Formats: sequence, C-alpha cells, structure tokens
Amino acid sequence: MLDRRLHRVAHSAALCGEREQTRAPVIRASDGRAVRDSVAVVRRATLVDLTRPTPCSAWNLGDLLEHMTVQHRGFAAAARGAGADLTRWKAEQPGPGTIRRHLAAADEVIEAFAEVEAADQGFALPEFGTDAVFPAVRAIGFHFIDYVVHAWDVARALDVPFAPSPDPLDAALPLALAVPNDAHRRRPGAAFAPAEPHSTLRDPLARILLHLGRSPSWTPPADDTSAGG
Repeated sequence: MLDRRLHRVAHSAALCGEREQTRAPVIRASDGRAVRDSVAVVRRATLVDLTRPTPCSAWNLGDLLEHMTVQHRGFAAAARGAGADLTRWKAEQPGPGTIRRHLAAADEVIEAFAEVEAADQGFALPEFGTDAVFPAVRAIGFHFIDYVVHAWDVARALDVPFAPSPDPLDAALPLALAVPNDAHRRRPGAAFAPAEPHSTLRDPLARILLHLGRSPSWTPPADDTSAGG
C-alpha cells in the first residue's frame, strides 16, 4: 500500500512538473505585467504618503514599499544564482530614497527573470528555510502572486483606483487558490491571514484577495491623519 501511495505521489509530482513547464512563459509574462502594474501605482506616491496605513496592518506604506523592494532584489539575486546571500534580503528603513529604490528594484527583477532560460532552474529562497531551493517557474509564481496583492495594497493605501489587466488575474487565480488555508495562517508573522469565503464570486481579484486573507473593501482607519494633501 505504501509503495502504491508513493507511486501516486511521484506521478502527481511529475504531472505537476509538466504543467509548470508549459505554464512557465505565461507565469513569467504575467509576473512582469503585475510588477509594471505595481510600479504604475507606486509612481503616484510621494514622500508624505509613506506614513499612510496599509492593508498589511503591521506596516505603513514606507515599510510595505521597502519590503516589496527587498523582495524584488532577493528574487533577482535568486534568478542570478545568488539568492542564498542573506544580505540581498535585508530591507532598508523607509525614507527619501524609498520610492526611487523601489522603481529601480522593479526594473532589476524584470531583467533578471528575463535571463532565466530553464523553468527548472534552481532559485534559492532562504525566507522559506536555510536550504530552500525551488524551480524557477514556481519561484516566479510566488513573486507573481505577491505583486498582484501588493499592488492592490499600495493602491488601497493611497486610496486610488486599481484596475489590473484581466490576463494576469486569470493566471494568478489558480496559483492563489493553491496556497493552503491552514493553521499556519493563524501564527504571528504569517504571510497571509486566514481565507474568507469567495467561491460564489466571479471577480478574480476579489477571490484572490479573499483567499489570501485580504478584505476587498478595506479602507484606511477613519482617524488616520497621515495622508498628505
């Protein structure tokens, strides 16, 4: 019985790998679109906006942008074989250079992903564990989902519209739904809050947000006085 189970697991993994190989160009192109969508929103921010609250309750906008920047740099390093270097994953403090750093890092990660030649190229991602290495297509998928959601986070923090093109959302939805909704989400510092019901909805962005623990109706706290203007 155990041998049969192992065979089924191995067969499923092989099929998953085959699907990932065929999806790799779509995921990379979609990631690039998601990053550019996020850049378009970030360009609307100014220095005085960095203290605005965000849907990521532990972070204001400056903290969120520095997180997004270091993720770009870390994933770019991983694409170029240097992801295990922990210095590539150290975020800077928010300040006058935050927006400029973010825009430069966005260009860097798009360029680095464009250099990846094989869907199974190893990406070292130490945030998942000291020796964590993932195939490129899966790692880029992680990055892709992050930037669909974080672009929305920034737009909500700035209280500006966010209308990404539909193709990346269609590509992102199955990846988002594959994120387990388990007990890990209730732990301090979890990447995502527990999922909210969404199966009856047709809007892919709303479903992505709800599955990853965001509220599509989030607005800044009523007593927030940090917004500029």
